[in-house]
Amino acid sequence: MQLSAGKLWGMRRMADAGGLFKMTAVDQRPPIKGPIARYHGADDAPWQAVADFKALLIETLQDQSSAMLLDPHFAIPRGIGKLSPTKGLIVTLEDSVFEETPEGRLSREIDDWSVAKIKRMGGDAVKVLAWYRPDAARHIREQQKDFTKRIGEACARFDIPFLFELLVYPLANDAHQTSDYVEMTGKRTDHVLQSVADFAGPEFGIDVFKLESPVAAKNVPEGEDAAVQAAFDEMGRLAGRPWVMLSAGAGKAEFRNILSHAYRAGASGYLAGRAIWLEPFGLYPDWDGMRKGLEIDSVRYMREINLLTDQAARPWNSHPAYGAGGAQLSPADQSFRHSYGDFG
Repeated sequence: MQLSAGKLWGMRRMADAGGLFKMTAVDQRPPIKGPIARYHGADDAPWQAVADFKALLIETLQDQSSAMLLDPHFAIPRGIGKLSPTKGLIVTLEDSVFEETPEGRLSREIDDWSVAKIKRMGGDAVKVLAWYRPDAARHIREQQKDFTKRIGEACARFDIPFLFELLVYPLANDAHQTSDYVEMTGKRTDHVLQSVADFAGPEFGIDVFKLESPVAAKNVPEGEDAAVQAAFDEMGRLAGRPWVMLSAGAGKAEFRNILSHAYRAGASGYLAGRAIWLEPFGLYPDWDGMRKGLEIDSVRYMREINLLTDQAARPWNSHPAYGAGGAQLSPADQSFRHSYGDFG
């Protein structure tokens, strides 16, 4: 793999000085809007309350983060002024409202939002979540692939990294049904692995994979386990480029165990949200209590997983996908300006 100048710079912006991703997700919409709406007895959460909580997350957690993932609905308009310019800015593109059909889920972009707008506002990377089941109906799978290819092509055109998230989900005949953004109960390792394999081709233009545990979080042990580790190892092999772990609502101890196995398999960090801030959020609307919980408990946890990341994760720029020399600018000579594309 060869990174263009813009993608190389964006990847560096997302990582810390050591090339490790310690990224905090603040783009969640249903997991934040739902509890707030229920507290207020409303059909929809008050915009100000959701936006204020996201601003609080930025204020309290950015010091421990190499980058933060923000959404254009709440986090950017309310919190961009609080985000330090020393931190990477990842911006979400997919709509949290997906189309649920009898044969599978279909993703779509946020209305009036695009890769071009993310680049124009100064974003360092584009993040997209695609729901995917390798055993869903063929036309559903093809539509999800076309959705991803289209975004990958736009990211190449505007020379910005494409950070791609995959989540398996229940089909109509599965025993455990949920539309929440949480780990699917009873998920199969082969479904997770095949999903990664289905999007690993160069035609999708993916620069970083954001992946769920191939084994149910509750079944990932604290210590080493050969069978579990083999699943993580295979996921890293299939990804074929830098990859990070998502938390999918896992608890703190569970997510730490997941990271340990992922780092042994070559992961370069994490992009997580609820494992970090869910417990303080449960105090809503006690704003003082939430702030205290974030500043003390969440920051303490981030320091723990950041230490683990420093000790065990693989720097993204040394991934074998870039060859023996690692990720670097090419050509790194006076011909650069002539060969660099006009993205217009």
